[in-house]
Amino acid sequence: MMAVITMSLTAGCGGEMDQTRAAAGPEPQGQEPNAHVHTNRLAGETSPYLLQHAHNPVDWYPWGEAAFAKARKEHKPIFLSIGYSACHWCHVMERESFESREVAAILNTEFVSIKVDREERPDVDRIYMTAVQMMTGSGGLPLSVFLTPDLKPFFGGTYFPPEDRFGRPGFKSLLTQITGLWRDQRAEITKRAAHAAEAISLHLDGMPAGTAAVALETAPDAVADNARARISDAVEALVYSYDQKWGGFGSQPKFPPSGTLGLLMRRYVRRGDEKLLRMVTHTLDRMAYGGMYDQIGGGFHRYSVDRKWLVPHFEKMLYDNALLAKHYLEAYQLTKRPLYRRIATETLDYVIREMTDSSGGFHSSEDADSEGEEGKFYVWSAPEIKKALGNDAALFSRYYGVTAHGNFEGRNILSVRDGLESFARAEKTPANSLEKQLTALRKKLLGVRAKRVRPGKDDKVLSAWNGLMISSLAKGYQVLGEKRFLKAAQAAAGFMASTMMDDESHLFRTYRRGKARIPGYLDDYANMANAFLDLYEASLDPRWLTAADGLAARMIELFWDEKGHGFYFASARHKNLLARAKPYTDGSTPSGNSTAVLALLRLAGLRNRQDYRLKAVQTVQAAMRAVGKYPRAYPFMLYAADILAEPETFGGCQIRDGRVVCEEPK
Repeated sequence: MMAVITMSLTAGCGGEMDQTRAAAGPEPQGQEPNAHVHTNRLAGETSPYLLQHAHNPVDWYPWGEAAFAKARKEHKPIFLSIGYSACHWCHVMERESFESREVAAILNTEFVSIKVDREERPDVDRIYMTAVQMMTGSGGLPLSVFLTPDLKPFFGGTYFPPEDRFGRPGFKSLLTQITGLWRDQRAEITKRAAHAAEAISLHLDGMPAGTAAVALETAPDAVADNARARISDAVEALVYSYDQKWGGFGSQPKFPPSGTLGLLMRRYVRRGDEKLLRMVTHTLDRMAYGGMYDQIGGGFHRYSVDRKWLVPHFEKMLYDNALLAKHYLEAYQLTKRPLYRRIATETLDYVIREMTDSSGGFHSSEDADSEGEEGKFYVWSAPEIKKALGNDAALFSRYYGVTAHGNFEGRNILSVRDGLESFARAEKTPANSLEKQLTALRKKLLGVRAKRVRPGKDDKVLSAWNGLMISSLAKGYQVLGEKRFLKAAQAAAGFMASTMMDDESHLFRTYRRGKARIPGYLDDYANMANAFLDLYEASLDPRWLTAADGLAARMIELFWDEKGHGFYFASARHKNLLARAKPYTDGSTPSGNSTAVLALLRLAGLRNRQDYRLKAVQTVQAAMRAVGKYPRAYPFMLYAADILAEPETFGGCQIRDGRVVCEEPK
């Protein structure tokens, strides 16, 4: 098929397209700005992302049997579009193509069009993202995939402009080509799609290509030794790719290396290698000083477009802030640096202030865009700073790099060059008094910013991401003693237990405005089990230990692979899936298998459950078959596997249940 349609595709929201800010071109002309002339089937959904498309002229279907039956009955190919609410380039493709009557006419006549929120249906996203990566060598969002009526992919890509430009095929011309090929070469397309489906299924099973099934009866000690060897390999690769000038790993774009930071801190605690701690603290410093951190309101944006952590992709994700807050807390335990305490506190307070649902759970994300512009809510002009701060504007501008010409499209992304201590010395001012002054000025600007039009918010509550946030809040209470963090964690956990779980420990994936829906996935169960354990350790309320145990038992029942070991991502309760993925690779969030290992090992110790320990050991061994080829891609799995070794101490710190625990200095 690729020989018939030759195209050069790059990534969308998750990759290269985000660096090309002008690539979207001008706003489309002659289209209706949300006039609600059209209403499609998405109007009955709860996902904010799907509801954003409910008034497109495209006759969208949600993922489900109604769409599949129509495709089979009418012998039409399926156009599958996957994205999420905070995705900038998803919004661009909607404005340019999905709001176009001309594009809609082609889609409605020749295709059955399905729109999926990848955060609600990560199983569907995983399958077809893998398909596009195998077809094109890259992936990203929005994801655009063409399927046969039996859901097998035959062509795909990411963002397509409406017309041919930037070396990319225009979406309208692509639809015309696909229509002709489906009419004239359907048998060949169907054959190639079947081969693609087989390859995807093998890939998603987690077994490296050419690897036969092997016996999994190795002793736990041997599994632990293998894991330690892979940890050493990963650390060596990280040292090699470390950016010594700006922190982080590799070049641009730079994503927050959450799992990597945790792995390096644990390695430092075990081995006492100061170089590893310096890599961590340098990276944490540069992220905290850069534009990727919201200097006014707290919390982190999705990633940095540049090497210096200056220009972010402005969306804010709950999972990033949960994971990074935890790592700043761990770094504070190791170093006692006030900066890390402040960043962790501000990040957790941002989530409590801006991302808390009335139910007690936490919302998923905030958009990059407001008033049609990316980052408009967060950037400042020099006159705005002067008007808001008066005589203090000069000091504030020197510290945060505000200039008349700006550093981002004529305006300023606030960032810090060298940190408070260096600036205080240059200003010949005590650091403590300077920090108090800057804190007051930031608070004043926060009030000014609150009057702006906020970015859109995806206010659905996801179990997996809430689990990560509850864990961080519980740790925030343990490390900092701030009771508001414990209170927020308890409220969210109470909501999860009462609304997102049934009496038999079955978990739902998503909740919005009174409705919980979609059976939970592996990461929902594993992350929430760990969250309940963290809350148990923080509060000593046995209710949470019992809840964690119940989730772990149900997780094994629903997702465990008895033959090949490890956990599948989806259960039999998830229907119409081309393949059943078994994820080991860690991405921006831990893989479900990584957090499942962590939960099972913790429960094995707390509940004296050797059956849980065996499942954890078997999962680690199954994962090691893949980890050996590229160990730095599995940081969460490796530090979960590290618990199999006996805890060692260094500098008053220990690794207990996968967490760095440090004694207070005497």
